[in-house]
Amino acid sequence: MDIPTERPSCRGLGKEGIAVVVVNWNDGGNLKKCLTALVKQSYPPSRIIVVDNASKDGSLKDLERLSVRPEVFALTENVGFAAANNLAVNLVKDCNWIALLNPDAFPEPNWLAMLVDATKRNPEFAFFGSRMLSATQPTLLDGTGDVYHVSGLVKRRNHNHKAEGTDMRYEEIFSPCAAAALYRRDVFLEVGGFDACYFCYSEDVDLGFRLRLNGYRCLYVPGAVVRHIGSATTGGQHSDFAVYHGHRNLVWTYFKNMPRPLFWLYLPQHILMNVVSLIYFSLRRQTRVIWKAKWDALKGLPRILKERRRIQETRRVDVWELRRVMAKGLLTRHVRQRA
Repeated sequence: MDIPTERPSCRGLGKEGIAVVVVNWNDGGNLKKCLTALVKQSYPPSRIIVVDNASKDGSLKDLERLSVRPEVFALTENVGFAAANNLAVNLVKDCNWIALLNPDAFPEPNWLAMLVDATKRNPEFAFFGSRMLSATQPTLLDGTGDVYHVSGLVKRRNHNHKAEGTDMRYEEIFSPCAAAALYRRDVFLEVGGFDACYFCYSEDVDLGFRLRLNGYRCLYVPGAVVRHIGSATTGGQHSDFAVYHGHRNLVWTYFKNMPRPLFWLYLPQHILMNVVSLIYFSLRRQTRVIWKAKWDALKGLPRILKERRRIQETRRVDVWELRRVMAKGLLTRHVRQRA
C-alpha cells in the first residue's frame, strides 16, 4: 500500500475525537518546541494534554505564550512515563483516539492528519506508528516502529538506517514507538493501558503485545513524520537508567505475554539473550546495573505471573498468527508484513 498522494481527508472523524498527550519530565526546552509544532498541525487535535512529572527545570513557565494553551496536569511526584500517560488517557473521555507524543519529538505539519487518514483508510487496524527521523541527523531514521524478537529482545525498526527511500510503504508492524503513536482509546483501556510498574522503557512494546493478544493490529504510517531526539532526559539508550529499566522490563514482557507454546519453544533463546546481556553490559563496566535489572526482574515475577494468567485467559489471537509478526533468526533485522 503506497502513501496517498492527495491531501489527507479527516472529515467524518470529528475534531472532538483526538487528544494528543505529552508527558514531560525536566525537558522544558524541547517541550516548548514540541508544542509549537503541535499547534501548527494541519489537522488540529481537539485537546492537547501535558502531564508534567514534577519537573524541576521550570518546564511549564513559558507555555502560556503559546497560541493554543495546552491543558496541564502538574504532578507532585515523578510517577513515570507509563502511569502519567494512563492518567491522561483516563481523563479524556470525550475522545475516541489518543495520540502520544514525547516532548523531544517534533511533528511535521501533516503528522496528525496522516495518522487520522490512515485510520479512515485502514479500519482493520487499531493502533498506528510514525516515521521517526533523527532530530540531530535528519538523513537517518530514528525508527519506523518497534520489533519484537521471539527471544524477547526489542529493537527499533530501521534505527540509524538512511532515511531516503527507506520504508516508504504502509506496513504492518509489531508495535509503534510511543514517542509518536496513535491508539484507539477503547482498546488502550480494554487491555489496561501501560503497565505502570514498568515506569518507562519497553512499556510501549508490552502494551502492543497485549493489544495483539486481543486481536488488534498495528500499521506503520510513512507519511506521519516526526523528528525525534530520543532519551533526551535519561542520558541516552546506554545510560544506567535506560539499561536498568529496559532490561528488567524485557524479562517481564516475555513472561507476561508470550503464549504457552511459544513461551516454551523460545525460552532457551530468552535465557541466552539474558546471559549475553549480562556479559555485554558487564564488559561495558555496567555490571552492577545489569545484574540488578535481572535480579529485580526475577523478584517481580510473582506479580508478572499473576498478570500472565489474566492476560492469557482473554487471548483472542491464534498463537501462530502472532508468531508471524515477530522477528526470528539471528540475522533478522525486522519483520516486514504488507498491509
